[in-house]
Amino acid sequence: MTTITFVTGNANKLKEVISILSKSSAAPTSTEGNKVGKFTITNKSLDLDEIQGTIEQVTVHKAQSAAEILNAPVLVEDTCLAFDAYNQLPGPYIKWFVQAIGLDGLVKMLQGFENKGANAICTFGYCEGPGKEVKIFQGITQGQIVPSRGPTDFGWDSVFQPAGFTETYAEMDKSVKNSISHRYRALDKVRDYLVSL
Repeated sequence: MTTITFVTGNANKLKEVISILSKSSAAPTSTEGNKVGKFTITNKSLDLDEIQGTIEQVTVHKAQSAAEILNAPVLVEDTCLAFDAYNQLPGPYIKWFVQAIGLDGLVKMLQGFENKGANAICTFGYCEGPGKEVKIFQGITQGQIVPSRGPTDFGWDSVFQPAGFTETYAEMDKSVKNSISHRYRALDKVRDYLVSL
């Protein structure tokens, strides 16, 4: 059984990833616990340099760096929040925006705009080891930015309301969120790829 290290120190994110990957899929091999096909998923926190660039460039760089450090198969994730009114910014820099201006600041950024639309984008990169090609898997959920509602302990979930829903990510039952989120859409592709290997 080969182990893939998911690079995160975020316990909430790890739980969500394991929960989504553990759901059975249309692929011939179902999954259970933290096993996906012939792989076991574990995690490790690494302090990786984050380059400036496109979502894909940032993800590829993180995956290559992690594979070099660990000398093993890795899975990395980059999550973006892209505002329609800002031509898809803050994008991959959302983490720094939240740290600098907070959730209320994100909402205020769109005060002067009619269009409150946003895309939640999750990009996973899988690299089987040092020097290997990075496979990219992306999921996008459309929605809008709303005043903060629900718990504020998981990134920007409380200000993102997915299209077709009246609740923010933060207000949703985890099982509902994990069936429509950007992370779910990306991990669905990751799981299908891993069980095909």
